[in-house]
Amino acid sequence: VEDEKLKEKISEEDKKTIIDKCNQVISWLDSNQLAEKEEFEHQQKEVEAVCNPIVTKLYQAAGGAGGMPGGMPGGMPGGMPGGGAPAGESGGSGGPTIEEVD
Repeated sequence: VEDEKLKEKISEEDKKTIIDKCNQVISWLDSNQLAEKEEFEHQQKEVEAVCNPIVTKLYQAAGGAGGMPGGMPGGMPGGMPGGGAPAGESGGSGGPTIEEVD
């Protein structure tokens, strides 16, 4: 939420909500380092419950563009799954080829 690209896209209220929840969980982590795995997972779920709707709203406001914000550096190796052949490559029908074996 401190990223320059996000500052203009996220409301102050949402930013405060995320920061407050993260600070609360960081404080809990500092004082509960010997907690059980389930307790850590519970804290993670709480953070996700607060942050996921806000992140979803950000993606929707950006036009629903999928993928990494700002794009993946160097593109997606091998192209996107289900997106056909990478640029510059042509691959017949795009499916597996079956050879006859005697």
